[in-house]
Amino acid sequence: MSEGLDLDAMLERFRDRAEAVRKRNLPPVGGEERRLFIAQAQADYQDFAMLGDAEASLEDGILTLTIDLRPSEPDTS
Repeated sequence: MSEGLDLDAMLERFRDRAEAVRKRNLPPVGGEERRLFIAQAQADYQDFAMLGDAEASLEDGILTLTIDLRPSEPDTS
């Protein structure tokens, strides 16, 4: 399986999926269903965006995704 795996293309697909979730229209639902839909969309966006921002490596058939979750340094310039 790892022979044809294009890591850059995989990460791009996750970025595309995050953008698609962000642009997803809200269906005509109300009340609790609306709240649940919005909560799921927020979780989907976060997951896809994090994976899209990952650095990927493939060594000896093991796919490793590295995601830096440390807070960014403030710009002091």
